[in-house]
Amino acid sequence: MSFILITVIVMLIVSLVLYNKFSRTAEESAFLNTQQVIEQVQFNLEHYIKGMADTFEVVDAKIAKSHGIPTDKLLEQLETIASTREDIVSIHLFTADGGLVTGIPTTEMRKNTRLLEQSWFKSALDNPNHLTFSLPHIQNLFKDPYKWVVSMSKGVSIQKDGKWVEAVLLVDVNFKTLDDVFRTVSLGKKGYVYIIDDSAGNIVYHPQQQLIYIGLKYENVEQALKFSYGKYMDVSDGESRLNVVRTVNNIGWKIIGVSYMDEMVTTRKEISTFMIWLLVIVLVFILLISSFMSARISQPIKRLKKSMEMVEKGHFDTYIHVRGADEVEQLSRRFNLMVSRVRELMDQSIHEQETKRKNELEVLQSQINPHFLYNTLNSVVRMVGNGKNEDVVKTITSLSKFFRISLSKGKNIITIGEEIEHIRNYLIIQKMRYKDKFDYEIQVDEEVLTYKTLKLILQPFVENALYHGIEYMVDEGLIHISVGKVDEKILFEIRDNGVGMSEDTLKNILIGHVKSEKGSGVGLRNVHERIQLYFGSEYGVKVESELEEGTTVKVWIPLVLEDE
Repeated sequence: MSFILITVIVMLIVSLVLYNKFSRTAEESAFLNTQQVIEQVQFNLEHYIKGMADTFEVVDAKIAKSHGIPTDKLLEQLETIASTREDIVSIHLFTADGGLVTGIPTTEMRKNTRLLEQSWFKSALDNPNHLTFSLPHIQNLFKDPYKWVVSMSKGVSIQKDGKWVEAVLLVDVNFKTLDDVFRTVSLGKKGYVYIIDDSAGNIVYHPQQQLIYIGLKYENVEQALKFSYGKYMDVSDGESRLNVVRTVNNIGWKIIGVSYMDEMVTTRKEISTFMIWLLVIVLVFILLISSFMSARISQPIKRLKKSMEMVEKGHFDTYIHVRGADEVEQLSRRFNLMVSRVRELMDQSIHEQETKRKNELEVLQSQINPHFLYNTLNSVVRMVGNGKNEDVVKTITSLSKFFRISLSKGKNIITIGEEIEHIRNYLIIQKMRYKDKFDYEIQVDEEVLTYKTLKLILQPFVENALYHGIEYMVDEGLIHISVGKVDEKILFEIRDNGVGMSEDTLKNILIGHVKSEKGSGVGLRNVHERIQLYFGSEYGVKVESELEEGTTVKVWIPLVLEDE
C-alpha cells in the first residue's frame, strides 16, 4: 500500500506537471498559429494594396501626361489599364466642384449623389497628392451596377481648356476580391479574422458584417485600437477569446485574428483524458507488481515472526535460516546472532549472579571471623586481669558497634558515615590489641556522609595494612584514611607507611593469588569485583605500593543517594 501510495503521488505530480506543460504548449502553439495566420493575411493584404496603389499611380501618371483633358487617347489608356485587373470596377476623374471630366465605364451618373459630401472626395481635397483608401461601401455614383467597393482617391492637378485646375482621381476596387481572400482564412473551427480602420475603429471587413450592422454581434474594437502589434484576451457571448492584432502599413488598417479558448480546452481535455488512462494503466501494473513483491517478502517475514515468537516464549535454542529478499536473509542472520548473544548474556548473568552470591557469602563469613573475635575477646580478658576496666568498656563497646554495622540487618548498602564508623571501631579494637604499635587518622568531608556505599569495603585494606605492612615495622606505623568527592565521584583513600610490596606481589594481589590468612579472607580483588558488579566497570580499586615506602589504596564509587 505504501508503494502504491508513493507511486500514485509521484504519478499525480508528474501528470500535473506534464498537463500544465502541455497546456501551456497548446496555448503557445495556438497563439503562434494565430500569429502566423494573421501575419500571412497582413502580408497578402499589404501586397494586394501595394499592387492597387501601383495601378493607381499608373493611372495618375497617364492623366498627368495628358493635355486638353478629356481626350480619346486618355480614355483608351484607362480602358487598357482597367482590363489588366478584374477587380477594378471604375476609374473616373472629377473636378473640385464635382463635375465629371472623364472615366470608364462611360455610364451616366445618378442625380443627388452628394458627391461633394463623399468621404473619399473630401479626403482627396483635404490631402492633395496623398492616396486615400475608403471603407467598403456601395458604389452609388452611377446607375448600374451597384457593387461593394473600396475607393482609392487622390487630389491631382489637370490641364483642362488650357488651364490647370484641381481635380480628384477615383479608382473603385471590387471588395469581393478581398472578401474572398479573408473568408479562406481559418483559425480553428470558430475563429475568424476581421479588419478595422485606425481612426474610429470602423469595421472594414467582418465575416459576419451583416450581424454587426444590425447589432446582433459586437466586437470590442476599443480594445483592439490600443494595439498596433500584440495580443489580448476578451470575452464574447460568454466565451473566452484570444485576439492577435497586426497593423497594415501605409493605410493603417488593423487586422484582428480571433481564436476561441474552448478549442484549446478541447486539447486540454484530450491531454487530461490521456493522463487519466495512463495513470490507471500504471496503477494496475504497479498493483500487480507490488502484490507479487509483497508475497515474496511477506512469507519469509512471517516465518521469521514465528521464530521470534518461539524466542519470546523462552526457546533460546531456536535457529532459523530464511531465504528471500537480501534484506530478509540478512535479518534472519542478525536474528540468529541476536539469539546467540542473548544466550551468552544469560550465561554471563548467571555466572555473575553466582559470583555475587559467593562474594556476599565471603563477606558474611568475614563478618563473623572467629579468629578476629577470639583475639579481641582474649585481649579483653587480659585487660580485665590487669584491672583496665575503662579499656574493657571501650573495647566491648567498639566490638558491639563493629558487629552491629557489619550485620546491618542483612543490607549490603549502607551510608558512608556508617562505613566510616565501622572502620573507626575496627581501628579502636586493633589499637587496644597492638598498644603503641600504630596510630591512625580519619579525614572525611561532611558532605559525603549521607551518600551510599557497599559495606565492608575499607576493612580488608586496613587489615592488609596492619598484618602485612605495619606489623613487621620497628617504628610506629600510621594508617591514614580520607574520604571525599572528586570529579563527581566518591574517593576512599587508605594510606599506610608500612613495609610496602614488591611489584610482583602487587600483581598477584590484583589477580587474587595472594590471600590473607590472618585477615577476613575478603581480599582486594573481591572488593574490586563487588564494586564493579554493583556500580559498573568504570569504578573499582587501584593500588600503589613501593618497598619501604608504604602502600596507598584508592577506592572509587559513584555518587549514590538511594539504595541500589
